[in-house]
Amino acid sequence: MNCMKIVGAALAANRSRASSLLQSCLFCIILLATIALALSACTQPPDDVIRFGLASSPTNLDPRFATDATSARINRLLYQRLVDFDENIRPLPALATWAVLTPRHYRFTLKTGRNPFHNGVPLTARDVAATYRFILDPANASPHRSALRLIKRIEVIDVDTLDFHIERPDPLFPGYLVIGIVPAAAIEKDHPLHRDPLGSGAFRLSAWPEPGRLQLTRQSDGQLVEFLRVGDPTVRVLKLLRGELDLLQNDLSAEMIDYLGQQADITVSYRPGNNFSYLGFNLRDPLTGRPDIRAVIAHAINRQAIIDHLLGGHARTAATLLPPNHWAGNPALVPLDYDPERARRLLAQAGYTADNPLQLQYKTSTDPLRIRIATVIQQQLADIGIDMTLSSYDWGTFYGDIKAGRFQMYSLAWVGIKTPDIFRYAFHSHSLPPEGANRGRLADARVDALIEAAETASTLNGQADAYRAVQARLLELLPYVPLWYEDHFVAARDTITGYRLAGDGNYDGLKFVQHTHK
Repeated sequence: MNCMKIVGAALAANRSRASSLLQSCLFCIILLATIALALSACTQPPDDVIRFGLASSPTNLDPRFATDATSARINRLLYQRLVDFDENIRPLPALATWAVLTPRHYRFTLKTGRNPFHNGVPLTARDVAATYRFILDPANASPHRSALRLIKRIEVIDVDTLDFHIERPDPLFPGYLVIGIVPAAAIEKDHPLHRDPLGSGAFRLSAWPEPGRLQLTRQSDGQLVEFLRVGDPTVRVLKLLRGELDLLQNDLSAEMIDYLGQQADITVSYRPGNNFSYLGFNLRDPLTGRPDIRAVIAHAINRQAIIDHLLGGHARTAATLLPPNHWAGNPALVPLDYDPERARRLLAQAGYTADNPLQLQYKTSTDPLRIRIATVIQQQLADIGIDMTLSSYDWGTFYGDIKAGRFQMYSLAWVGIKTPDIFRYAFHSHSLPPEGANRGRLADARVDALIEAAETASTLNGQADAYRAVQARLLELLPYVPLWYEDHFVAARDTITGYRLAGDGNYDGLKFVQHTHK
């Protein structure tokens, strides 16, 4: 019996029945695990490698170009950045401290005792300048250029010091400088950093023998960490149980996580997260480009039922990209109501009936949890009269289609968002790919004006007010239908200690994790 179809139908009809059927799916998982363990005649030999299971492989280990979540998280381990953020999402010095000489002139001083690049060459202000100058050059088509285009020029003062001159005052400017620093020499030689990274971070590349297997070495003690892509979540769980993996983070269904939590040699930990899940639309499409159609979809989705039954309650419904507790968030905005009767009424007003159904296409990845969520959404839309075709693709194909605009609807999540410049990157009409991530091709003069007003505000309070207005306007237009903020979890074997979950789901906990053998 197909669990995805069972859950989709059950959620639409009856929550209690869905819960019992999910228990049946859980029994299947337990049975599979038992069989696999029984068939396993031996266990993994002990070694000193910490194996981290991934749902998707990194696609680009050059921080000037990487945009997918897995690449960004691994790049944090490989490269240092000028600025990072504390637990309250406030900028703090990382590789450098800074001083505001004038509202348009910032001086950054690299810290003494900083790590050299992994080839032993010192990291200097010249490398910082080269990294950002490369991104700012439109000929290089870096997707991060739009967030940094306010930089007017960069001057290297000495080996430790450089100045950034910006086009306009912006109190948030230090928080934009979070790109990993790459060597100037590597840029000049056109070194293939995307597959042969050369950073100065806490880890260095040891081996990348195939796309789904990447090995890093921790600089402080030589600890090896191997990232292994295991696309099927059931197989990923079984590998953790058998000791072939040591750590899993996120990308599992609620029943699998609950099952792992019941195992004596597995520890599961949770942390509330701020990663924003959403439905995206192609606004140049004659159907999904219509605001009334997007409103129909927004009111047809029962987010809380999906959270309760497929995410195990480990998420919060969302109204906008920034969570309400962010300093620029808008707590006055509330998540859109699940109102199927209103959705049916709006659909009829748009001219669609049972004899003339609205037909849409929805793209997602091959991750089974994402397919299950998409299947439930498909059923919920069918309940109000929308015929939605669901297609799933491997991550590379799916993400490539989204960046190229080859979709009507899709689902994704923004991860690790710290500063509200994301609104320019994702929604300004000048941020179409590859210049930015306005993948739905939104072009709204009011949104552009509000973003520009926020960027030119002279105080943080002024910026916060303008960004709250941006979020209110986006909730009216619905270029995204907001879904939820998912919690983070980690499942680790009892031989793993010291791993710390981050609020944005990064892998920084690997800097501290320890591996022991019983």
